[in-house]
Amino acid sequence: MSRFATLQTELAATPRTWLVTGCAGFIGSNLLETLLKLNQRVVGLDNFATGFQANLEEVQSLVSPEQWARFNFVEGDIRDAATCRSAMMVEGNPVDHVLHQAALGSVPRSIADPIATNAANITGHLNMLVAAKEAGVKSFVYAASSSTYGDHPALPKIEDRIGKPLSPYAVTKVVNEMYADVFASTYGFKATGLRYFNVFGKRQNPNGAYAAVIPKWAGAMLTNETLFINGDGETSRDFCFIENAVQANLLAATADEQAQGEVYNVAVSGRTTLNQLFEYLRNALAEQGVRYAQQPEYRAFRPGDVRHSQADISKAQRLLGYAPTHTIVDGVSEAMPWYLNHFRG
Repeated sequence: MSRFATLQTELAATPRTWLVTGCAGFIGSNLLETLLKLNQRVVGLDNFATGFQANLEEVQSLVSPEQWARFNFVEGDIRDAATCRSAMMVEGNPVDHVLHQAALGSVPRSIADPIATNAANITGHLNMLVAAKEAGVKSFVYAASSSTYGDHPALPKIEDRIGKPLSPYAVTKVVNEMYADVFASTYGFKATGLRYFNVFGKRQNPNGAYAAVIPKWAGAMLTNETLFINGDGETSRDFCFIENAVQANLLAATADEQAQGEVYNVAVSGRTTLNQLFEYLRNALAEQGVRYAQQPEYRAFRPGDVRHSQADISKAQRLLGYAPTHTIVDGVSEAMPWYLNHFRG
């Protein structure tokens, strides 16, 4: 039995209390769903800057009334220190585990508005660290990013080898890790970072200028719109299905003491070009009986983007027992029915 399977059995038998920031967002709502299905008690914090009430309503529809009753939603902003302190406490007791997902994502968004990105991703992160340290929570896991690798050319990406950041967003994620290191050395409070590599899956927003590539392209295909590829299509990424990211969060939160306070890559250790991704999406759509006949249009490379990205996941495998269950093809195939149900015009 895998470490994650064992953990799920343990959690279901002995429920704990979790705080999930960004719980109405993409990754946060998937964490919320998994935790509630395991009969955990969950406090969710979100200000709906990038999250949606509809995500919470969908989670409610997927769990039992008894499980939903274990969820306490707090509408608030991580930029407010008092809100962070309040969310850490339930009936006078600190939560057991913090899964800090709230942030302003997107490289282009950070280039357009670096001040807003800094406020959410650095001030908000620091507020959460201080509140968690003061409350004495058992573990703190935060969303780090593969953007931290910056211009370092080596593949695959190994946790202790990073380059210069290429965007304001990447700067904020580097600072998150620096603060985590300082809190460990100064206060003895460990925070574990998960460097996500292009996570995708259900409840990821396909709309707007800052939409991630997979939901954006799936939405375009389902409405028979022209699909655009930035660059020549040979840019590659290590796409990671949401189920893999959820697994990594729960494993990191409950890891042994010596495995906490580290930074881990969360991916599948694969490389998929944008041209390949286009074909995977089109094939998965065809499996659902929908044909997309258009060819993509190519345009200029996007500022701040790295050319290639691939993770070495051996550290997470060794110290956390992380074992990704979905490849890019598996994930696209599993996500497509959800895209079809939610994005089709």
